[in-house]
Amino acid sequence: MTVAATESTGAGAAAGAAGTPAEPPFSEEQRRYLDELFAGAVRRRPPGQQDAAETAPSVHGVPVDELPREERIKHERNALDIWDTVLANAAHGRFPEPDDVFRYKFHGLFHTAPAQDAYMCRLRIAANQISSRQLRGVAALAAEYASGYADLTTRGNLQLREVGARHAPDLLMGLYDLGLTSRGAGADNIRNVTATPTSGFDPRELCDVRPQARALHHYILHSRDLYGLPRKFNVAFDSGGQVSVAGDTNDIGLRAVRVPEAGSAELAAGVYFRVLLGGITGHRSFGSDAGIVVPPERCVAVVAAMLRVFAGAGDRTNRKRARLKYVLERWGIERFVAETEAQLGAALTRLPVEHCTEAAPVVRGAHVGTHRQRQPGFNWVGVGVPGGRLPGARMTALADLAERFGTGELRLTVFQNALIPHVADGDTAALAAELERIGLSASPSSYAAGTVACTGNAGCKYAMTDTKGAAVTLARHLERSAPLDGPINIHLTGCPNSCAQHYCGDIGLLGVGTSHDGEAVEAYNVLFGGGMDQQQALAEEAYRAVPAAQLPALLTRVMRVYLSHRREGESFNDFIRREGVAAVTRLAGEAGDPGPAAAVDTGSARSAAHAAAAAHGVPAGASADDA
Repeated sequence: MTVAATESTGAGAAAGAAGTPAEPPFSEEQRRYLDELFAGAVRRRPPGQQDAAETAPSVHGVPVDELPREERIKHERNALDIWDTVLANAAHGRFPEPDDVFRYKFHGLFHTAPAQDAYMCRLRIAANQISSRQLRGVAALAAEYASGYADLTTRGNLQLREVGARHAPDLLMGLYDLGLTSRGAGADNIRNVTATPTSGFDPRELCDVRPQARALHHYILHSRDLYGLPRKFNVAFDSGGQVSVAGDTNDIGLRAVRVPEAGSAELAAGVYFRVLLGGITGHRSFGSDAGIVVPPERCVAVVAAMLRVFAGAGDRTNRKRARLKYVLERWGIERFVAETEAQLGAALTRLPVEHCTEAAPVVRGAHVGTHRQRQPGFNWVGVGVPGGRLPGARMTALADLAERFGTGELRLTVFQNALIPHVADGDTAALAAELERIGLSASPSSYAAGTVACTGNAGCKYAMTDTKGAAVTLARHLERSAPLDGPINIHLTGCPNSCAQHYCGDIGLLGVGTSHDGEAVEAYNVLFGGGMDQQQALAEEAYRAVPAAQLPALLTRVMRVYLSHRREGESFNDFIRREGVAAVTRLAGEAGDPGPAAAVDTGSARSAAHAAAAAHGVPAGASADDA
């Protein structure tokens, strides 16, 4: 029952090595919680049925015949044990049977029919860090077994698309050879463990969180019981650096803080992690502070205990309410923390947030452009990637530039772009010129830098709209019609699953269907005022079912209203919150036709979007849904 501190990191190995007392025997209170945890399923059964239920097959106390299809699939055959099936299907050039389609996701393989009769392969990239050798290798694998490109995702990750039925095993083995994996990257598993992408060189960070993120990544890979959770699970480590990791949108977010000498008599001064629980913005929730602090060397043990509590307590019967958020609604945070302590076999340290010194606010837009590192004379350069897609030649060229101007290291961000760190002061201009030469940019427009989009209907059966193509069209149009001098985030998502977190954007766009002149067309609900981190807020709906072809003109009017009515230094988000959504929509309506600069093709939104994507070398439908 006890989870040992297994981290072997720069922050210290086991808890005892950092001076933490050995784990005491369970207290009476802890034993009570353990008894309750294991007896809960029996208590839920009606009187008189306990004996029969105890002998009937069950999953975490839920009878198998009450489970939804996905849970029965997991119960009938462990998805980690299907390698023979993967090999056999590839040998015959066939895609998996329906039940195995779900099991394949445990290996990072998504059969994307009917959008594409192929696999999408999602990788795991610990702490958002990839080497030039690995990136060059991914480019080669994409050329040989997939579509020839890779998509940057909203979890600092990569996805490969259009993988043929015969190529799945070769692709997975090729990833292993590179020191990468896709294991557990889909279905009811813990997704890519993210970390602030500037960790280790950001002058504002409180600590380098890569050791914790990497240790958790490997702990998950080697813990069979942490696969097949009630639903998918997201974990992020926030160093307090300048570039956001969107930690408050995760099921568990660990945010670095400093505890000063006078902060608590129980704690030594230093850096600890506050724990945020239950973030899932697609369900309109940010993470809530759990009231505890965790030393760096105990992070993996604590997160592992929380995952195991969730595995036993999450709803196995209703997949719409199977995320951690709903356990917290049912139990409350304090009980969840107490159950974690019982699982861990040790108490956690409560500390009011006001006793901690928070990191400085994130710097919006710091994921692009040139920024000074902690190391004197060096910089990180944030690279804008059109549509979040990297064709193979660009991947290889980017890897070459990371070696030529840096140390061969790259970082990926939740904004679907890449950073090249450790660039000498004298080399930043030359690197910027080389990036432009290969079709990338160290100084993209505010719109291009802040536009994030999910897969869209070219690659996802749930999406109502072609979000990727529309994102490129919209950014290009706004650059011309309403030039902006500050950061803005525009998040496009094709369905209510909110893979691109439309509730978190300054402007959020949710794909819907509508009709125009009697024909079905793609459209978007438009929301304003969302934000993450220090600007945390859920966006508010402003317009419904705006045809995609009319969207650029509408948002041009909105942005011109902002530019003409804002106060000095006021961001779009602050402007929306000061004026109110209703007032802004009224002003935009009064503004009328934005004029020739905002003219758009009145043909289908899909055609316009595809044309814009092709002009940027970005095929429409690029994948990003790794939220």
